[in-house]
Amino acid sequence: MEPIVLKEGATRWDEVSLGEVMLRFDPAEGRIHTTRFFHVWEGGGEYNVARGLRRCFGLRTAIATALADNPVGRLVEDMMLQGGVDPSLLRWIPYDGVGRTVRNGLNFTERGFGVRPAAGCSDRGHTAIAQTKPGDFDWESIFGPQNGARWFHTGGIFAALSETTPLVATEAMDAARKHGTPVSYDLNYRDSLWKSIGGKAKAQEVNRELVRKVDVLLGNEEDFSAMLGISLKGVTEDFAELPVASYEQMLRDVAAAYPNLKMVATTLRTAHTATRNAWGAMALYRDEIAHTPQRDIEILDRVGGGDSFASGLIYGILSGKPVEWAVRCGVAHGALAMTTAGDTSMATLAEVERVMKGGSARIAR
Repeated sequence: MEPIVLKEGATRWDEVSLGEVMLRFDPAEGRIHTTRFFHVWEGGGEYNVARGLRRCFGLRTAIATALADNPVGRLVEDMMLQGGVDPSLLRWIPYDGVGRTVRNGLNFTERGFGVRPAAGCSDRGHTAIAQTKPGDFDWESIFGPQNGARWFHTGGIFAALSETTPLVATEAMDAARKHGTPVSYDLNYRDSLWKSIGGKAKAQEVNRELVRKVDVLLGNEEDFSAMLGISLKGVTEDFAELPVASYEQMLRDVAAAYPNLKMVATTLRTAHTATRNAWGAMALYRDEIAHTPQRDIEILDRVGGGDSFASGLIYGILSGKPVEWAVRCGVAHGALAMTTAGDTSMATLAEVERVMKGGSARIAR
């Protein structure tokens, strides 16, 4: 495996993400089908990485996305502005008044508790970003000397939105690679996104091509199997036991199948209950394994934990830290993100570093 080479010289952004930003409706301790009120948050797999890098780690990030120009879209923008992610690559699409031609994505997600798992119900058909096509973003300007970015991130959620979004991802990856910007991709398999357009067979057709343009690939055991057809041996259907040797072999199998990859990383999650998980991670870099063993953590809201792992890992790489440090940073950031409501991280770098050092949960005052 070749080393990750970071872009030299000044750039406008440290990281740029490509993906959808939705309005999440959260019934707090309630259920979607019985609640009488919702909290709202912004969120999206690719966006969450950019926001974590900005708010927790202080990097300059941007999101390439699109929203329907109506009050819901403006609410999402208002939340993005609070998150500090540069919205200058946001495309506003004229709204027809009722959403026949374009709309904004809605994501209803309940947190789960104890034996009741978290559950989601998306309402995201015909959204503005799903209708984006090659040529809609000026990737040459984004990644070229006019602006520039040190890192580019997208993923399998964006690629599943429509027939055209994989083409947009390809166009962006090609431009990033041309200008020496490393590309990360989170497989992020969602059965609900793929089942009506060809299921796992279509997911593998699309993602096998995209992964050939990627430097850093992220996922979990289900992602690698569903999206690439590379299985994890020695585990049960509920993933109650996670054999380390099997995970290491899976990462090596992925790297062998895609020699362009410079790093392959996976989170390690065992869900004892919805609110108590064992959480860790493993990465393969330059043919060596970096492993942060699982530890039991308590969870308020698990959504976005994997995205926060990704942003912590990317921060470590961009900061020039050893890969072992980057993996531990991702695990700590993901664990902290799951202690707060919403998709996005509310953690600080000081909190991440304290968790990395094994700090306790004694009150800080």
